[in-house]
Amino acid sequence: MTVRPRSTRAVRRTALTVAAAVAVVGSLAACGGGSGGGATKLDPEAPVTLTWWTGQTQEAHTLLTDLAAEFTKLHPNVTIKAEPGASETAELLQKLSAGFAGGTHPDISYAFGSWASQLEASGKTLDFSEQVKDPAVKWEELPEAARMTAQPTGTKVIAFPALVDNISLIYNKTVFDAAGVGYPTEDWTWDDFRAAAKAMTDESTQTYGYAYSVSGTEETTWQFWPHLWQHGGTILSDDQKKATFADQPGVDALEFLRAMAQDDKSVYLDQTDTKFAELFAADRIGMMTSGPWQLYDLSVAGTDYGVVQLPGVDGNHQTVSGPDLWVGLDHQDANRAHWTFEFLNWLTSPEQDLRWNVAYGNLPLRASEQDSPEFKAQVEALPGLDIMAANSVNATTPRPTVPGYVGLSEAIANAIAEVLQGAADPAEALTAAQEKADQALSAATE
Repeated sequence: MTVRPRSTRAVRRTALTVAAAVAVVGSLAACGGGSGGGATKLDPEAPVTLTWWTGQTQEAHTLLTDLAAEFTKLHPNVTIKAEPGASETAELLQKLSAGFAGGTHPDISYAFGSWASQLEASGKTLDFSEQVKDPAVKWEELPEAARMTAQPTGTKVIAFPALVDNISLIYNKTVFDAAGVGYPTEDWTWDDFRAAAKAMTDESTQTYGYAYSVSGTEETTWQFWPHLWQHGGTILSDDQKKATFADQPGVDALEFLRAMAQDDKSVYLDQTDTKFAELFAADRIGMMTSGPWQLYDLSVAGTDYGVVQLPGVDGNHQTVSGPDLWVGLDHQDANRAHWTFEFLNWLTSPEQDLRWNVAYGNLPLRASEQDSPEFKAQVEALPGLDIMAANSVNATTPRPTVPGYVGLSEAIANAIAEVLQGAADPAEALTAAQEKADQALSAATE
């Protein structure tokens, strides 16, 4: 089994600047172009050509192109033109906006989960709601957060999950052993976590128990959401029009992190989003909360590490996931819509997912794949990958995909960074951030 280096998900999560996101949201909503004139009645035997924007680097794109060729051999009337779509994944949303306006958009495109609401609002997505009710699709086997991301407003299923991940607790055994601290267990509370971080911190050697990003990016934000959720908090109101993270659960969660950073001095505050992983690999940080994209680098560095689910509050070990999507796009053609669904259903089935996500070192889409020889081989190469896969069951709440989330994320990230660096009070900082978040949410829908 080939082990491939993973891209940094921190970069991929922060896919757009606020200005770019607002511009694209507006252009998507205004799209009026189309590619009408297609088949109005389904003929599954009619010749069909689908265009697929994979959004992948060359090696991953080649894997997917081979799978597309296999599908077309099974269905000779179907041609699939697989293209990267853009030089970088983050550019796909703007390319899609231009394609919608001119009627040149693909049938399928890779998309960050954070784009889901914007894409649905374009009016150019297919709706797979009826098809996924078929028990043969096994839709319920897919992680809950991924399924919810694929149906951003709850009215349409616009996509199939393309990739799933989550953050788990990765611990450095060398640092734990040097401090005489017992390794984390799946029953750990955050109080256990705090005590261990404090015990491992040594100013004389510049060793820290934990690390947290204070860059003000989505890396800062998404690390906070499990704390908020485990305390019983929410990011948005039920109608998703107002931010709610400044309520008491949010204040309690941020105060916990502030106490670790300022009172215990046990947290390395990373301005870069990347330095903490390097220090962890060099045995200078005892714990980091991160995902499967870290394991290849740790294996190459020879770091002696372990993985366990996140600590919890009252037995709640909820994590956050950043699922990405294969979005089905509408061309007002019954035949193209039919084969778009059939291809995505085939591509995301366990048999094909083993040859795509698992072969490429990603987490499997479905729990049923975790017992496969293919996945076990990857676990041999990347210890802890199985723990992260099992941790998918704790990803029960999706990150918001509403227009305006980028502005919300920036507001709370800056508040968290200020608090952890001792420059602000948790309650006051979150209240101010919530006001800014509400402004971003309102502006994005005007």
